[in-house]
Amino acid sequence: MMRRVSVFFTLFLISLTSVFAQKKDVQLEDIWKTYSFYARQVGGIRSLNNGVNYTSLDRTPEGYELVKYSYADAKFKEVLLKETELKSINNEVSFEGYEFNQNETKLMIVSDEEGIYRHSSKAFHYIYDVNTKTLSSLSDKEKQMYATFSPKSSEVAYVKENNLFYKDLTSGNEIQITTDGKKNEIINGASDWVYEEELVLVKAFEWSPDGSKIAFYKFDESKVKEWNMEIYNDLYPEQVKFKYPKAGEENSKVEIYIYDLITKTTTKANIPIAYEYISRINWSNDSKHLAIQTLNRLQNHLAVHLINVIDNNAKLIYEEKDERYVEIPTTIFLQSKNQFVITNEKNGYNHAYLYDINGKLINQITNGKWEVTEIYGIDEKTGTMYYQSTELSPITRNIFSIKLTGKDKKKLSTKEGVNNAEFSSTYNYFINTWSDANTPYLVTINDKQGKQLRVLEDNQPLVNRLKGFNLARKEFFKVKINNNELNAWMIKPVDFDSTKKHPLFMFVYGGDGKQEVMDEYDNFDAYWFQHLASKGYVVVCVDNRGTEGNGAEFRKSIYKQLGKYETEDQIEVAKYFSTLPYIDGSRIGIFGWSFGGYLSSSCILKGADVFKTAIAVAPVTNWRYYDNIYTERYMQTPQENPSGYDENSPINHVEKLKGNYLLIHGMADDNVHFQNAAEMINALVKANKQFTQFSYPNRNHGISGGNTRYHLINMMTNFILEKL
Repeated sequence: MMRRVSVFFTLFLISLTSVFAQKKDVQLEDIWKTYSFYARQVGGIRSLNNGVNYTSLDRTPEGYELVKYSYADAKFKEVLLKETELKSINNEVSFEGYEFNQNETKLMIVSDEEGIYRHSSKAFHYIYDVNTKTLSSLSDKEKQMYATFSPKSSEVAYVKENNLFYKDLTSGNEIQITTDGKKNEIINGASDWVYEEELVLVKAFEWSPDGSKIAFYKFDESKVKEWNMEIYNDLYPEQVKFKYPKAGEENSKVEIYIYDLITKTTTKANIPIAYEYISRINWSNDSKHLAIQTLNRLQNHLAVHLINVIDNNAKLIYEEKDERYVEIPTTIFLQSKNQFVITNEKNGYNHAYLYDINGKLINQITNGKWEVTEIYGIDEKTGTMYYQSTELSPITRNIFSIKLTGKDKKKLSTKEGVNNAEFSSTYNYFINTWSDANTPYLVTINDKQGKQLRVLEDNQPLVNRLKGFNLARKEFFKVKINNNELNAWMIKPVDFDSTKKHPLFMFVYGGDGKQEVMDEYDNFDAYWFQHLASKGYVVVCVDNRGTEGNGAEFRKSIYKQLGKYETEDQIEVAKYFSTLPYIDGSRIGIFGWSFGGYLSSSCILKGADVFKTAIAVAPVTNWRYYDNIYTERYMQTPQENPSGYDENSPINHVEKLKGNYLLIHGMADDNVHFQNAAEMINALVKANKQFTQFSYPNRNHGISGGNTRYHLINMMTNFILEKL
């Protein structure tokens, strides 16, 4: 009897071994060559006015198709327009994007889109008449930026060659609003580089609700210093020049103008306060007032003035001050009432508040020791706000509804992880995109109570494909470091043996505005970490002080010492893990990109006795080299806080280097300039420190395109395998 059991058990083990053997470890080719782990989402969604239907731009073998669907009826499908139809009218048109006008009688077709910086782009735009099925060019010859229908549906405003235009679609006339636009001097209706990157202000004009006026920004960047980049694409390199204000340097002078389509006049808005930045503009519901949001240079005083566009009088309706800095709020002016919703951190966490148009607080809408991370919209008929928050956990995101009175809060998302919503125009439905760290995106249609009606995308082919790989689950936990509980995740080898010592590989970003410890799916880096785990590494990520999700005090504690406490946290994290029985404390490495590259550089210098190896991609190495809006928000100016800049810049600590350091940078990085790498190299050479460095010509901050990313990851992987 015992022998028979033994035989059975042996066969069982053989069976298990066979099943295990059928699975394979993640290879770099799987990630960046065949894109085996890429999860599909649903994009290009536009809710139609009736709130019952939505449209999507779907890819087919013959080209894109604009398709009309029903939120509730899975069987309903109507093809509205095919790319082949557009090409039969004008063969040069490609169907890359679209927008409806207000009454849905016309479509704006985006064609031949060309990226400029992180968010900006320009393209050719065409107007397609839904009824007559005719196609016309918005503006000939030059590409346009930010083409936007007026609320009246009969005009389109856009930016071309730094000037603001609009086209009357009835007469076909193009009206030029400004004439002083000039590259690297004057910009009308679009933002300069630093506003786009740090204030996420891209389109810098707004139609009034009645379509009679356009408020627009005018940037005078003539005194801002230029940055030059070399592009190596010919016998002689091309020089790309653009204005980039570094810390302590002069900014663009920014003003707001209002153009009246009826009188054809332009008026400069009266802003009765000294300011450095204009962070947002919002029209009131009656089109008679424009709210202008300003910030001082140190970004610790935010003011909103309501400008009467008839007599140009202004009054203060909202003000916020902070000993450190103020976050740019979300601001929504209601269309049916003289009220607005605005977010702030006055109670230590980002929440929404309701004010009347005169600046009187009506009530606080949301409250608690958690953050409102996004407001999706407000159903003014029911007085309901729909939003995303960290209420259940700082590493997850859930969808809620709440009355503007602050009552009747309801949780609409049902799965724990990260949920993102896109609501219908009437707020009766929303498309929810959910994932967690170990599950690809699930896209569903839900009613306004959160009930799932149907599935749009379940990524089942990917789910099935994942079963063929040896994958370790990403484990979430907290570690207490420097008297703070920090969120963390860990990936261990599939065949993890707690009695053996493993090298530790740490991944870090660590900067404000982002969390890396999130319970959500990752198409790329997560599988690189799985690859490293298959080589025996334990991979860990910890969000240090200064990151999002845990309130204002946690995030702003780094003020005037950007990088100091973040670096200290990461060094202490490494020390903590080195005490665990399964970690080899002599083999600890760290990798980061951008701010993460800055931290990995700081860690191997200030933590030279802790870290054996560090990889820094596109790092800031001296805070004096980075842009002023970002850097001064946390550090003040170099003139006001010179020690904060110098003591927390890796370039000033190179003599401490002991371990293996790999420095990588794109030579056409418009964000973190190659200067950071060049000066770091000079400092390391002067200190007689050996290191490894690699440059990517013509590559920007993302270092991608063609075979680039695959090459980069191969290089970093080989460096880790050799040096850690």
